[in-house]
Parts: sequence; structure tokens; C-alpha cells
Amino acid sequence: MREIVHIQAGQCGNQIGAKFWEVISDEHGIDPSGNYVGDSDLQLERISVYYNEASSHKYVPRAILVDLEPGTMDSVRSGAFGHLFRPDNFIFAHPTDRCQLASRILGLLCRLLALPVRRKVGWSRRAGPFTPGPLRRQSTALG
Repeated sequence: MREIVHIQAGQCGNQIGAKFWEVISDEHGIDPSGNYVGDSDLQLERISVYYNEASSHKYVPRAILVDLEPGTMDSVRSGAFGHLFRPDNFIFAHPTDRCQLASRILGLLCRLLALPVRRKVGWSRRAGPFTPGPLRRQSTALG
């Protein structure tokens, strides 16, 4: 089974990502505190694609939230599903080191985006005709 790590970056990416997790949580029967409240075995069948199961049967999104402004993270945390995320998965800069963090994030994202290409090249003989590729959502905000 495949596991997805969801990376959301910037104000626009985090706003779309927060809504994404609300919808996915609703589809899988996960309440805002991470508890399963659904009523169908189908909801739990592939829940490990998006979530890690933590202690006491709570489900935590496999997500990394990144922004240069801590205010965006505060709005995600104060949202309906803000307590669903692990606090150490929020990555943001302090006002004095924004430029350095931006450079590190850009380098990390470039390496992450290159992984599917490396895998495709390295594993092309092993991949079957129906092997799903990477899923990428992109949003752009000008401001």
C-alpha cells in the first residue's frame, strides 16, 4: 500500500491544505481531535495512506506545513482541524532568519521534487504499467 506525505507551503498552500485535510478527515470518519467516529469498514480500509495511527487510536495526518510567516500557521492551528496536526510538523521562520529558512526550504523542495524522477529512472524496469505516479497539487498567490 502507498503512503502519502503531504507538504503544504506558503499561505495559499496552507489554506488549501487545511481544507484538504477537513475533506479527507470527513471522508475517513476522523473528527477534529483525530478520533475515528465513522461507521463503515470502508473508511478504515486505506486510512494509512494519509494518516499515521498514534497512541490511543488517534489518527495524525502525514503532513508537513511550511511558511515564512508564523501567522499563517496560527490560523491553521486555530481552525476546526488545527489540533489534528503534530505540533513539530509546523515549520516556520522567525523574523530574523526568514531568508536563511527560505533558502533551506527551496533546496529541500527541489530535492523532494526530484525524487520521483530518480525513482522513475532507477526503477523503470520494475514498475508495472499501472504503477501510479506522484500526485502534485500546486497553488500560486501573488501578493
